[in-house]
Amino acid sequence: MNTTATFRLEASSPPILHVEGDWTLHNYRQLSRQIAEQRPALGTDLALRFSALSAFDTVGAKLLVDLLGVPLALQQTTELSDLPRAWRSLLAAVAEAKAIAIPKAPKPRQAWITDMLAQVGATMLSQRACALGLLGFTGLCLQALVTSLWRPSRWRITAVVAQIEQTGLDAVPIVSLLTFMVGAVVAFLGATVLANFGASIYTVDLVAFSFLREFAVLLTAILMAGRTASSFTAQIGSMKANQEIDALRALGLDPVQLLVLPRIIALLVAMPALTFVAMLSGLFGGAMVCALSLDISPAMFMSLLQQDVGILHFVLGMVKAPLFALVVAIIGCNEGFKVSGSAQSVGQHTTSSVVQSIFVVILLDALAALFFMEMGW
Repeated sequence: MNTTATFRLEASSPPILHVEGDWTLHNYRQLSRQIAEQRPALGTDLALRFSALSAFDTVGAKLLVDLLGVPLALQQTTELSDLPRAWRSLLAAVAEAKAIAIPKAPKPRQAWITDMLAQVGATMLSQRACALGLLGFTGLCLQALVTSLWRPSRWRITAVVAQIEQTGLDAVPIVSLLTFMVGAVVAFLGATVLANFGASIYTVDLVAFSFLREFAVLLTAILMAGRTASSFTAQIGSMKANQEIDALRALGLDPVQLLVLPRIIALLVAMPALTFVAMLSGLFGGAMVCALSLDISPAMFMSLLQQDVGILHFVLGMVKAPLFALVVAIIGCNEGFKVSGSAQSVGQHTTSSVVQSIFVVILLDALAALFFMEMGW
């Protein structure tokens, strides 16, 4: 029995490739060396003869595929080939596995500056789509709000009252505690800095101006963004994931009027009230520090507050509260409607609603401060 394995190319038209000997594991080294030397000289227009092939196994099939290439090897698995039927199946299995395992050509590596610019461009397009979606949802909510005002039958008083309790009344302790501590910190800071100039008495003005104009409404809005906007997103997102919103639409009900409007109206009522509570708590914290550290009695604190701080500063602070409430409620509900059918999506959009709400609130507060400064208010 022939224990060697080889192949030879007969010059004819078309060329004939004779596969001979034992194409098995025993002759792997010899065949692989011969294939590496002669494979580039083989063309694709070949006729194959297997009459001298005496043994064939999986290793031989792999080597034959390496020699012929996957397309030509698959051609030898048809009835037109003189390869024995059992060996055709083996060659077909190896060739098909080889075709699946062929790696794709790696993408050309780009420079880091190109990758960075591409990432920036993708981020900007994503932010643009997010802003357009938010504006569209805002218009939809305002349209539903104006439409429902003239139809008392669509008012959902029970839902609004329940949301006011959740967003307003339940938030009073945390808002009061936070603004009280911030008011105390601002008073301590003012007493420390202004004492160097002999103007400790103006700590009262510092606390009053900062809380009436900025800190009370801003801290309340940030707390509502973290507490209420996330709650709105999680509630509506869970309903979206459980297909409850689809069920509402199937019943002919409008999810915006049923779910969004009560939350917006409730926050429009709760935010100004919480802002007023925050102003009182911040002033109380500052008054306590003034009484303990600066020997400014509460009566003197109230007298200075009445003399130096006008009602305009209180009004400017309260004016921003409904705007911030509208922004926080719309962003929270909008992110809830974006949730897909997974718990991971609920978490992602809840985080996104908090981040967006805080960012937009601070941006609007900065623009309002610039506007008030230009107006001389």
